[in-house]
Amino acid sequence: MSTAQHEHSGLFVVTAQPVEPDTPFDPAEAGLDPAGAEAAARVDGLLAKVASSLALAPVTSSRPATRTEPSSSPALGTAVGLRVGQPVAVRGRAVTVRYRGAEGDIRAELAPGVAPDLVAQCISSGNAVLLEALPNETPMVVGVLQTQMPEDLTFHARRVLLEADEEIVLRSGHGALRIRQDGEIELVGSRISALSRGLFRLVGRILRLN
Repeated sequence: MSTAQHEHSGLFVVTAQPVEPDTPFDPAEAGLDPAGAEAAARVDGLLAKVASSLALAPVTSSRPATRTEPSSSPALGTAVGLRVGQPVAVRGRAVTVRYRGAEGDIRAELAPGVAPDLVAQCISSGNAVLLEALPNETPMVVGVLQTQMPEDLTFHARRVLLEADEEIVLRSGHGALRIRQDGEIELVGSRISALSRGLFRLVGRILRLN
């Protein structure tokens, strides 16, 4: 092989060109003895085998094959998101909600088990609701969140049960009511009034006044 240089626009390009020998190599002309001639022939044979193997060998890349791994991110249609919104109005099972990132009011529905009165109380107290949002579906209110201390706390139920293992204390300022486990009840106040529209009965084995 020989190399040739060409100048193009100030750059030198080196190209390889095959060179055919004019005459075959003659060990006698090179002044080699029979042993040296045999060694030279053996070297020429090895070089010819190496050249032929390089010409026939397929070109392979040393880079490992790139494997395409499946995406671990869920599809958009199956993604579930929870949002916090501010309820504006409730009518039946429909709720009007506002939340950050949405333009204007959003119509949502109450999830099964969520009472409309609970959302109405949330509106009056200024608390937030928790929404479950699915792509291309109506948001659903799944619960309420207490975000601030209420000025008035109202319990409304058919039956209210307060039970303690040892003691229950109701206290406000200088007045208190304490109910103990042994049955002792203590009512303390600076001024106590008891009114009855019907019969007022005090029953006890001993009634002590002062």
